[in-house]
Amino acid sequence: MATRYWIVSLPVQSSATTLWSRLQESISKNSFDTPLYRFNIPNLRVGTLDSLLALSDDLLKSNAFIETCSHKIRRQIEDLEKASGILASSLTVDGVPVDSYLTKFVWDEAKYPTMSPLKEIVDGIHVQVAKIDDDLKVRIAEYNNVRSQLNAINRKQTGSLAVRDLSNLVKPEDIVSSEHLVTLIAVVPKYSQKDWLSCYETLTTYVVPRSSKNLHEDNEYALYTVTLFNRDADNFRIKARERGFQIRDFEYNSETQESRKQELEKLMQDQESLKSSLLQWCYTSYGEIAKFEIA
Repeated sequence: MATRYWIVSLPVQSSATTLWSRLQESISKNSFDTPLYRFNIPNLRVGTLDSLLALSDDLLKSNAFIETCSHKIRRQIEDLEKASGILASSLTVDGVPVDSYLTKFVWDEAKYPTMSPLKEIVDGIHVQVAKIDDDLKVRIAEYNNVRSQLNAINRKQTGSLAVRDLSNLVKPEDIVSSEHLVTLIAVVPKYSQKDWLSCYETLTTYVVPRSSKNLHEDNEYALYTVTLFNRDADNFRIKARERGFQIRDFEYNSETQESRKQELEKLMQDQESLKSSLLQWCYTSYGEIAKFEIA
């Protein structure tokens, strides 16, 4: 369960040190079992009352924007860890748990000089968060693009025989290709296999008898070869379609097969690299966003 913190602002009448001592004494006297931390905020250049009121409205918008960006990064981390089989890790800020950073908070004078106007500090934080948000969108889009390409390939590998890639199912020895002969690949509904075997030789005139071979079957279709004369191929396609058989366009090419294999391997490597890079970036960026939320 996440720890909840209350940040309380009290008016200082004599000194901040005296007020802190009185607060500790009051908590102890009433036996509240509640840890108390001093949240040290330096004196900032507030400006006029009008500028402070205007800034108050801007802070509400900036705070909502920062929280939204923080949630997006945290959700992305959870998704990436789940996809990678990584146990959920404790998020950190500057290398320490968020609770420790919060309870030992120290204002970063180097990044946010107290001499700068308060509006300038707020605007600077907003610009930094906006850049992180833009970077997140770009990185996620790049990662999702590779994932989409891989998913498209996987669908072709696992879809029905009517749409899937046939390169892993058709071997060189299954294909006859010469000056006069060609082998076509037919997708036949499983319930029509007897019909195919009984009629393919007579669909057109120049089909090689007993040339059809069953290569593969799935839940819906069976994959058959048929060899015939080149000049009769277009006519055979038409006749086959009329009988409910689909002739798939396929040309076996060892170089193309190797190229597809290399493309798949590269996409898989790119996906893992982008996933790792995005996860590491999210860890780092969450730490930066958490600082802005606290500040």
